[in-house]
Amino acid sequence: MTRNLARRRTVGAVSAVAALALVLTACGANEQDDSTTGSPTAVQKGGTLHILTSAPSVNWDPATSQNLAITTLGLVERRLTAWQTNPDGSTEVVPDLATDTGTASDDGKTWTFTLKDGVTFEDGTPITAQDVKYSVERSFAPELSGGLSYHKSLLVGGDDYTGPYDGKELDSIETPDEKTIVFHLDSAYGDWPWIVSMPAFGAVPEAKDDVSTYATKPVATGPYTVAETKEGTSVTLERNKSWDAATDDVRTAGPDSIVFELGQDETVVAQRLIADAGDDQDAFGATFVPAAQLAQVQNDAAAKERLVTSGPGALAYLAINTQADGLDDAKVREAIEYAVDKQAFLVASGGAIAGDIATTLITPGIPGREDFDLYPADPSGDADKAKGLLADAGWKDRTLRLVVQDDPTSRAQAQAVQQGLEKAGLTVKIVPQASEVWTQTVTQGDGSGYDLTLSSWQPDFPSANGNIQPLFATSQIGNGGYNLSRYSNEDVDALIEQATAETDADAAAGIWAQADKAILEDAPVVPLIYTKNSFLHGSKVQNFEIPDFPAYPNYLKVSLAQ
Repeated sequence: MTRNLARRRTVGAVSAVAALALVLTACGANEQDDSTTGSPTAVQKGGTLHILTSAPSVNWDPATSQNLAITTLGLVERRLTAWQTNPDGSTEVVPDLATDTGTASDDGKTWTFTLKDGVTFEDGTPITAQDVKYSVERSFAPELSGGLSYHKSLLVGGDDYTGPYDGKELDSIETPDEKTIVFHLDSAYGDWPWIVSMPAFGAVPEAKDDVSTYATKPVATGPYTVAETKEGTSVTLERNKSWDAATDDVRTAGPDSIVFELGQDETVVAQRLIADAGDDQDAFGATFVPAAQLAQVQNDAAAKERLVTSGPGALAYLAINTQADGLDDAKVREAIEYAVDKQAFLVASGGAIAGDIATTLITPGIPGREDFDLYPADPSGDADKAKGLLADAGWKDRTLRLVVQDDPTSRAQAQAVQQGLEKAGLTVKIVPQASEVWTQTVTQGDGSGYDLTLSSWQPDFPSANGNIQPLFATSQIGNGGYNLSRYSNEDVDALIEQATAETDADAAAGIWAQADKAILEDAPVVPLIYTKNSFLHGSKVQNFEIPDFPAYPNYLKVSLAQ
């Protein structure tokens, strides 16, 4: 969801969530203190910030969005909790609409939140607990699928609930008064304060909920409202006069207005920002800098000062459709593990500045991560080992469809993977697809449209839960889920359930590490690299910082020099 920033989780794009990486020290390409975190510049009010994105649209509906708490939706819509990114690079969960990050009871199965005074919708109407409850409930509706779904399996009755549009409520969400909201979970869940920082845990007024238009005409609770949408071209935000800065510790609301320029070619975006002329001085790229432009920036002193590179972040990986003909054989998938040329993939991604070679699913810096390599080989792969495994499996060669997003970086990465697999005797056809088509192909239906796909994933919150559950739980196959390998293992599902319910952080970390190894023993994906995300901004953009987690700039704090 890398996913690109809209979600974010596809290599080279949103999104995810990310994909998201975790808590490693962010580093600037030029090692300047202001290139990532460092000391923030005093926020200056005014000007129009331009955000240049390859996304063809912006989805503002909190039920269907997988947007990060510090990126696009956070400018317009608040949630019960938020993420505070600090000058030292750390990120913590903090109150947003709520007065605190929640009070646990019933051994961690019940969580209670109280809303702040002074939080309102854009028309000045006070936000109530019932508005938050309704926002969460509508995320269960089948017609609003595709959003982050952790809460759906955690709330009592969530597995059977289908949303409020048939007049039914979810009884596990109680609102004893207009200020109090109580969540009842099936089991203890220590990460719940992070869960309620996700889009669905904002506020939606039932009287103004139009499923057909909410994605473009949301009711604002943050510092900006959606003032104008030009389909496929731009979205303009203007100040929300009802937003009270005294109630909001995470948004600085520097610019007077913000313009998302949609459908931008990532290469053109990079060239515009390198040139740094006109309105582009007040702009930043929401897309990663392509490999060719990364090399160009390294030789341009002025541009290099405006390049911001994260620490190791999202896991870029090759997903193997375990339900596809022949790929249901673990020995064939193991052959693919050895055949892939990770070094070529890294070069296609931009070289050393683009990431580090990956061998595990849990990303660096996440509690519980163990560093291991079940398929040791040179980074360029071991074609001979792969050939032997294919022979043992009795592989009958057929063309494997490698479905990827249709952008220059993704195509180059796909070619790098293709070349490595073909050295081992596998036949691979690259199938580029537009972003929306790709998402439909790999997350919906029966998965018959692909054999392999490239993606990346950055956890939605700093826990191994965010690395493992969304990508490998059986419940995440199809229906908008991101189990792209369509992997199902009862033992792994049990480990996920056990780790999720564990309230002792160290014990949970150990279980997640077990799950990491158990999954990779089945080889449903090939870990490729832990990506480093590089972004360019214009010379008048200030407070453009990337924390240790997530590996994306914090949109909520960006301002402009006046």
